[in-house]
Amino acid sequence: MKFAIVEFPGSNCDHDAYYAAKHVLGQQAEFIWHKDTDLHGADVVVLPGGFSYGDYLRTGAIARFSPIMTRVREFADAGGPVIGICNGFQVLLEAGLLEGALLSNRRLKFLCQHVHVRVEQTDTPFTCGAAVGQVLKLPIAHGEGNYYAAPETVAAIEANRQVLFRYCAADGAVSDAANPNGSLAAIAGVCNAARNVNTDGFWYDGEP
Repeated sequence: MKFAIVEFPGSNCDHDAYYAAKHVLGQQAEFIWHKDTDLHGADVVVLPGGFSYGDYLRTGAIARFSPIMTRVREFADAGGPVIGICNGFQVLLEAGLLEGALLSNRRLKFLCQHVHVRVEQTDTPFTCGAAVGQVLKLPIAHGEGNYYAAPETVAAIEANRQVLFRYCAADGAVSDAANPNGSLAAIAGVCNAARNVNTDGFWYDGEP
């Protein structure tokens, strides 16, 4: 299996994603520059974390227009697995490959800390190794991780089981106190209706 790690100007977790794919999972991995127009036969596409284009305008707002995103969209539309991590989440939302938006954290502060998230669904390419209800402790590092969508959109993704992760306490309980950034319904990660485009708000620090 071959992973394409897309690099934008300002990406800073691309090497972490490469390390995870190649040295942890033992798969082929290749960096793909944002100006490329070919995914080089990739089986999986990863949009890594960072600050693409310096987060100008909005996080991910400029990266969505990069030439490679045309191929990413075609790949996703054909059923190819795509994951966006941290800034990659923001890019996928801006590109319309996922529904909703990421707003500034509710206290308007950049957060760099470990949080707990509860696995909600496991029938996707990127969550199938987990168990429903499993609690994971993962790092976040973001200033715009506050997930928001219109009420009807949230109702639809909830009904379609597209919420993959929720912020929670160590025991799995969902509460406002355990929600670090104010995300609506404590949503920390979602997928598309076809379930092949997955994303989350975490910064993995090289650990899948």
